[in-house]
Amino acid sequence: MKLKDKLVLVTGASSGMGEGIAKAMAEKGARVILLARNRAELNRVADAIKSTGAEAHIYTVDLKDADAVATVGAQIKHSLGLPDVIINNAGSGKWRFVDETTPAEAVEMMALPYFAAFNVVHAFLPEMLKRNSGHIVNISSVASRFVWPGATAYTAARWAVRGFTQALRADLDGTGINVTLYESGMVKSPYWEHNPGSAEREPKMAVLIPKLTPEQVGAAVVCGVERNKKLIVIPFMMKIVYLQHALFPGIFQWLMTKSGYKRPK
Repeated sequence: MKLKDKLVLVTGASSGMGEGIAKAMAEKGARVILLARNRAELNRVADAIKSTGAEAHIYTVDLKDADAVATVGAQIKHSLGLPDVIINNAGSGKWRFVDETTPAEAVEMMALPYFAAFNVVHAFLPEMLKRNSGHIVNISSVASRFVWPGATAYTAARWAVRGFTQALRADLDGTGINVTLYESGMVKSPYWEHNPGSAEREPKMAVLIPKLTPEQVGAAVVCGVERNKKLIVIPFMMKIVYLQHALFPGIFQWLMTKSGYKRPK
């Protein structure tokens, strides 16, 4: 898909990966719609995009609230039209063991990213089917592929996103709507500042994988949409890790577990 003049909706667009994706889309000539809860930060990102001559629109919404998402979706369709591309990037979650995580926190971590992605797709999919075109990108992480100790609820939510993506692709088989899953290793973003103690639980094996910037994420997502990729995995070293995991899943998981974070004694 050529992105020039296309209407692209990005959730979780107030910072980090979402900001990087929105700016990369705008650089390609897309008209971007930014969704998040923090209006001040959305304004900051939108102003930066507009300063380049691109078009940006903001909507504040709690993506966990299905009714609120439906309302905002109706507003967007009325004011701007039906998005050509939906980027489900919003997510949250601390890296914790089950016994360190309250049930309420587990629900919150499932709500963002999984239920948020479901709510957004549900708000626009009927019209996308009638138009018979569009592209949906769900942003996850390598936690949707394999596991390590000390990030249980976070990991489960990312597996939910991968399951949703694969099921959605099956649902839309034979239509003109494409579905992409994005997975990568650690990205330098405010996420780690907002979730202190999580980065320290990164498996020791992860030191082999270069840390990514939001700009690199944005470029990869743009490329994925333009080339209609089913799966985006970056950086290149992570693709090697995926291959190793596919060939030797038992050994690889043993290494992930043994090199992972240990409970304090």
